[in-house]
Amino acid sequence: MGGENCRFEIKERVAVITIDRPPMNTLSRDTLEEIGTILDKIEGDGEVRAVVLTGAGEKMFSAGADVTEFAGMADPESAEATLKRMHNLFNRIERFPKPIIACLNGHALGGGNELQMSCHLAVAADTAELGLPEVRLGIMPGYGGTQRLARLVGRRRALAAMLSGERIPAQTALDWGLVNRVVPREKVLEEAIKWAEQLAGGPPLAMKGILDAVVRGTDADLEQGLAIERENMLSVIRTEDAIEGVTSFFQKKTPNFKGR
Repeated sequence: MGGENCRFEIKERVAVITIDRPPMNTLSRDTLEEIGTILDKIEGDGEVRAVVLTGAGEKMFSAGADVTEFAGMADPESAEATLKRMHNLFNRIERFPKPIIACLNGHALGGGNELQMSCHLAVAADTAELGLPEVRLGIMPGYGGTQRLARLVGRRRALAAMLSGERIPAQTALDWGLVNRVVPREKVLEEAIKWAEQLAGGPPLAMKGILDAVVRGTDADLEQGLAIERENMLSVIRTEDAIEGVTSFFQKKTPNFKGR
């Protein structure tokens, strides 16, 4: 399943989306629209509990924007419309109600790094490098990189990386908190899917509540964040899954969460 630029399959309760646009897996307009269409399909599918987003091949998760499309951004209105479209898609990924794991099979550069930063979690191959090298082309990150990188790794590290355009090795990205795990390249997809399967066995409504509280809450002040947490907790605590979880704890058995 999928389109011309993305492959899509469901393994157990995990959806695996693969950007397949050799040789660099660049993010053309059509590629990003395909990702959005796939998200439409799986968001309301109760059988899908977690998502893995990766790239085809061994060297590149994604090299970012398709520079051949830059000519279409020549006038300010077209450029602004394109940037808003990208912001909307990456915001949607960040706010998706099911965990999305970025599986960095290779380098994540420019828009590719901005895409992986919009995912909830990330596993990187030990050979991967991450970066926002736009400054070397005389431009700047425009798909959310200036905001998400600073939030993930801190202002000074983010500024140093973006002002120089230098690549960040996978281990450094792990030390900074830009990715969650680093594994040998040949095992990176296996590790990401295994992690997604573990998450898929959890309570979907509680996970949705956690994702929402963290994403919305960290963009608000503490009191607003706590209000979001209360709202989501009050919604989750009344569910069948909550009863199942507590009952299973006392009965010392594995809970069977159904998303109700």
